[in-house]
Amino acid sequence: MADRVVTLNAGSSSVKFALFAADADWPRLIVTGAIEGLGAKPRFRVDVVDGEAHDAPLGRKLTHRRAIAAIFEWIEDAYPAAAISAIGHRVVHGGLRFSAPVIVDAETLTALREFIPLAPLHQPHNLAGIEGACEAFPHVPQVACFDTAFHRGHAFVDDAYALPYSYYERGLRRFGFHGLSYEYIARRLRAIDPIHAEGGVIVAHLGNGASLCAMKGGRSIATTMGFSALEGLPMGTRCGEIDPGLLLYLLESEGMTPDELSHLLYERSGLLGLSGLSHDMRALEASEEPRAQAAIAYFIHRTKMEIAALTAVIGGLDALVFTAGIGERSPRVRAGVVEGLAWLGLALDATANARNNPIVSASRSRVPVFVTPTDEEAMIARHTIETAGLSDAGR
Repeated sequence: MADRVVTLNAGSSSVKFALFAADADWPRLIVTGAIEGLGAKPRFRVDVVDGEAHDAPLGRKLTHRRAIAAIFEWIEDAYPAAAISAIGHRVVHGGLRFSAPVIVDAETLTALREFIPLAPLHQPHNLAGIEGACEAFPHVPQVACFDTAFHRGHAFVDDAYALPYSYYERGLRRFGFHGLSYEYIARRLRAIDPIHAEGGVIVAHLGNGASLCAMKGGRSIATTMGFSALEGLPMGTRCGEIDPGLLLYLLESEGMTPDELSHLLYERSGLLGLSGLSHDMRALEASEEPRAQAAIAYFIHRTKMEIAALTAVIGGLDALVFTAGIGERSPRVRAGVVEGLAWLGLALDATANARNNPIVSASRSRVPVFVTPTDEEAMIARHTIETAGLSDAGR
C-alpha cells in the first residue's frame, strides 16, 4: 500500500489540510481543503485534484481538536485504502533550537510551547494542531516543519540587534519567517531558471502576512521579518517597521497596557489601520476612498525601500520573484514596486503583468521578474516524507 502524507496548518480560526502521495520525485497532491470559521459558523471546504469541489456548513462550533478529528474522519471515508504514514505540521517558530524539521515527541512539544510569546498569533494554534493529530493518530509520526528554519545560519550582522551582546547570546535576535514559502520558491526557481536562481534573488512574499527574503545560491542571506512576525513590511493587520520609541510613548504617556499594545500592533494596524476599511488588498484596490489609496501607496513604498536595502546586502539583483496572495494576483502592486525600482534595471511588460503571467518583465529589463505561486503544503509534505523516512521518497 502506497504511503500517504497529511499536512496540517492550524490557524486561529481555521485548519487547512492536504493529502499527498509520497511519490519518489516530489509529493503528489491528492486533495486539499480546510475547516474555516472555528468558534463561529464552521464550513468544510474540499478541492479534489481532477475532481469535484465541496463546500458545506458543519452546523456546530468546533475546537481545533474536533476540527482535526473531522478532517481525518473525512479522509478515512473518502480514501479508505489510504495508509496515512506521517503527518506534517507548519510551526511558525522553531527558535534557535530547531533549524530543520523534527519528529515531534513530548520534549519537542514542551520546547515549542516556550516560543508562544514569540509568535502569539500562530504558535498556540500550530501546537493545538499537533496535539489534535497526536490524539487522532497516536502511532503515526508527527513532523514539525518550521517557518524560521530556512533563515538559520545568517551572518551576525543580519541576525543581531544593537543591544548588549548578552541579549544576542540569550537568543533575542532576528529569526525571520515565511521560510517554508521561500524554500519552495528557491526550489521552484532552480527548475524555471537555474542560472538566475544561483545569483542574487529577492523573493517578495506579499500577502496578509508580508516579508521579503534575499537569497544567494538558493540560501537565505537576509530577510525583513525579525524577532517577531511584526517587523519589516506593513501587512494586513500588522504594523511592520516602527520606531521603538513610539511604543515606549504609547506605554508610558498614553497608558496602554502590554495587551492593548499587542492588540494594536498585531490586529489593528497595517492595511486595516491605515485604510480604516479592510485588511484585504482586493477591497482596497476596489475602493475610491482616499485612505484606501494611501494604504496601497504606503505598502508599495515600504516594499520598494526594503527591496533596495536587501539588494545592497547581496551586492546586486539578478532576479525578483513575487509570490503569495498579493504578489501573485495584484498587477497594481507589482507595477508600483517595479516602476519605483527602474534604476535597478527593472522594467515590466504591462500586458504580461495584467495577466499575472509567470514572467512579467519586459524584454529590455536587465533583471527578470517572475510571478511564482508558492506551495508551503508541498514543502511540508516533502520535509515530512524525508524526516519520517518513508520508503517511496528514496526510490
